Amino acid sequence: MAQQGVQLDREAFSCTICLDLLKDPVTIHCGRSYCMSCIKGFWDEEDEKKIYSCPQCRQTFTPRPVLVENTMLAALVEQLKKTGLQAAPADHCYAGPEDVACDVCTGRKLKAFKSCLVCLASYCEKHLQPHYDVVPLKKHKLVDPSKTLQENICSRHNEVMKIFCRADQQSICYLCSVDGHKGHDTVSAAAERTERQRELEVSRQKIQQRIQDREKDVKLLQQEVEAVNRSADKAVEDSEKIFTELIRLIQKRSSDVKQQIRSQQETEVSRVKELQEKLEQEITELKRKDAELKQLSHTEDHNQFLHNYPSLSQLSEPTDSSSINIRPLKYFEDVTAAVSELRDQLQDILKEKWTNISLTVTEVDVLLSQPEPRTRAGFLKYANEITLDPNTAHINLLLSEGNRKATFMSQQQSYSSHPDRFNGCWQVLSRESLTGRCYWEVEWSGRRVYVAVAYKNISRAGIRFGRNDKSWALDCDTDSYQFWFNNISTPVSGPRSSRVGVYLDHRAGTLSFYSVSETMTLLHRVQTTFTQPLYAGLWFCDYGDTAEFCKLK
Repeated sequence: MAQQGVQLDREAFSCTICLDLLKDPVTIHCGRSYCMSCIKGFWDEEDEKKIYSCPQCRQTFTPRPVLVENTMLAALVEQLKKTGLQAAPADHCYAGPEDVACDVCTGRKLKAFKSCLVCLASYCEKHLQPHYDVVPLKKHKLVDPSKTLQENICSRHNEVMKIFCRADQQSICYLCSVDGHKGHDTVSAAAERTERQRELEVSRQKIQQRIQDREKDVKLLQQEVEAVNRSADKAVEDSEKIFTELIRLIQKRSSDVKQQIRSQQETEVSRVKELQEKLEQEITELKRKDAELKQLSHTEDHNQFLHNYPSLSQLSEPTDSSSINIRPLKYFEDVTAAVSELRDQLQDILKEKWTNISLTVTEVDVLLSQPEPRTRAGFLKYANEITLDPNTAHINLLLSEGNRKATFMSQQQSYSSHPDRFNGCWQVLSRESLTGRCYWEVEWSGRRVYVAVAYKNISRAGIRFGRNDKSWALDCDTDSYQFWFNNISTPVSGPRSSRVGVYLDHRAGTLSFYSVSETMTLLHRVQTTFTQPLYAGLWFCDYGDTAEFCKLK
């Protein structure tokens, strides 16, 4: 009780604002006391409202009270300091709801400084002191404050659990070892901890090694980021320079054409005006001559008429104007046509080359390509809707089912002429170009069908898929499979199926063919570098053979 009384005295002489012993104490009108600097600072914040209050009871005062030091209270605080009174613990020293409290403190408990695994109690710094001074207590195991000390007590026997049962993988007390765990493999908790500690250290070493490896990977990736940024910046800069040069070249050619047109315009206009002036002079001369002849025609003197007629009847040589109507009046229209032709050619070149440029950009891939899916569900994530391009279909191929299905017919179809049409082999290409990661399936029937991919610029005249270096084809026969590329065949083994799955990872250069039934079986895989977008293709052997791109979504 004496200790509690001292604690009350401490609180009585503490400032409720700073929670420390009063310094230069002042007593305000409501009777409460504060440090002079503390209450001044509190009231300074209330100056704008011109109403001042007590921080505790909230009684208000107007005007602001004049503060005078309470000399009696100040003297009392100084006297108590000399007799050993110390400042009250700050609020942060007391245990809150989330803290471990000292089990010995009475009244308002202080935060625990350590917990004892032998005493199964927690202590503040003051009450922990015997564990440092008393010899038997020095042997106790002290740990950081813990809320789980009671978990070390056996709920059945209310004894400390110092034994570990390896059979049941749990901590037990010594009574449990001769009761419910009798005959089990048991060791002291300390021994089990030592063994697990060794395992823990091994695990930590592995983790630390992985951390080092990952940090190296992160560093490498950061270097890759910097390298990609540098390369991209340089590519943008170089591309802008090249396109600027192209624009400048076109502008120069435009200026040259303009200058030539204007120069030729000036020449032609000058020639026309020169001829025009000559003709106008001739007209003037002829009019004058006509007037003189008219006048002569009215002369009544026959001798005068005959004398003047010979000189007036003679005409000068006429100006040659035969070239005026030699050619149609086109003038510079042919120049416009020539420039238009150049524009069309440039557009075609840009359209053709732009695909390669775009593909080259998208093929930049710092990280390794993702692994190929292992299940059909995994492949279906990359499913593509593919339709056939009627402009490429051989005239004996009938397209149906929204251009997803092709059938080899004996009668020719009424297709219009088109430069993309295959005219030597019974083949057709897809309308869609294929880049990135794609998957599709082909359901086929008949004697023999090629399931293929090809570049757009493959020859249209008499070259079957797989017989050049611009196409890859799986030959699906009723009895066997073969893979064709660059006119080289590779035997392929695998279960017969009327459905073939095709997986393409354009960036990784991977092309895989699967036999699809209840399961998927890999038939053949190609590893190469694709330099252009690919198009799905089909080739047929006999009349009646069909193949259809399946709807997978």
